[in-house]
Amino acid sequence: MTSSSPVHYLSTLSFPDWWLDELRARHPRLSVTQIPATSPKDVPEEVWRRTQILHTGAVFPATEHPAPDLRWIQLDTSGADHLKDTEVWDLPVPLTSIGGISPVPMAEYVLMMLLGLAHRLPRAIEVQHSGTWPSPAERWNTLMPRRLRGATVGVVGYGRIGREIGRLAGEFGMTVLGLKRGSGPRAGEFFGTPADDSPQPAELYTPDALHTFLSRCDYLVVTCPLTDETRGMIDAAALDALKDGAMVVNVSRGGIVDEHALRAGLRSGRIAGAALDVFDEEPLPADHAWWNEPGVILTPHVAGFAPDYEEQTLELVGSNVERFLVGRDLINLVDRSRGY
Repeated sequence: MTSSSPVHYLSTLSFPDWWLDELRARHPRLSVTQIPATSPKDVPEEVWRRTQILHTGAVFPATEHPAPDLRWIQLDTSGADHLKDTEVWDLPVPLTSIGGISPVPMAEYVLMMLLGLAHRLPRAIEVQHSGTWPSPAERWNTLMPRRLRGATVGVVGYGRIGREIGRLAGEFGMTVLGLKRGSGPRAGEFFGTPADDSPQPAELYTPDALHTFLSRCDYLVVTCPLTDETRGMIDAAALDALKDGAMVVNVSRGGIVDEHALRAGLRSGRIAGAALDVFDEEPLPADHAWWNEPGVILTPHVAGFAPDYEEQTLELVGSNVERFLVGRDLINLVDRSRGY
């Protein structure tokens, strides 16, 4: 590839025309093709053959649909766990994520759920749907809020998202504990990483002290990536280590929290409530027990939605295209040894 030859970029997503036109204007060498696709077969063979940059969420080249010139995959996801056991994981090309786009809205979501759980939102919605004004005693006994100020929230996964959650929780007077792997920071540059002026948690734990960490939590927030190390981390024993009456918020991935153990904890009263945005099975089947579980706020994997997603994605992809064209290291490189 010479310095003047076109570089072929394929998006299997659905960006608006202004987005694609701006990418072309910023990088005249880029030959931009967009084919919204749900399967590799939706992309013509000649397009796969010339693709050098692939921007996608879940559509990748395959044996029957090869991309011999592929040199970089830009994921439209913040995680890469869905690729771990696929042939894409072993391709000799860099993977980059869109991490850094969602920390602020995700942290706001978490605070919304902490407030909702503390102020008995699931019960309040039940009352609304019943159309019946509860008795004074019932109001007092079932709608009395719990304290956030002075309570302890533990955040599993104290990276960019976890730090923003910690900052917001601190504004509400909560004591913040963080838990993260202890192998040091990831190498490389990451999108949207500001000067790290977030307040440090009161204490920072490593996974070997998980149960000690959990024993201090009035509220548990799970926001770590799904990897071999985190799969099943919050199991029955971990949930039993929480304070009696603790509440759980999960915005990470299905597979980290044992759903059966969590449901058992809710039904026994050991866990007082939960807010769940991710599940073992997605989409969640219409007959699944979670839909009607008392004390649970459920959302359909939306915590990471960012209001300015398109603008931020353009900045990230535009910066990475510039780096790719001049041979610099890309932003948001997935570390295959860590799994994210």
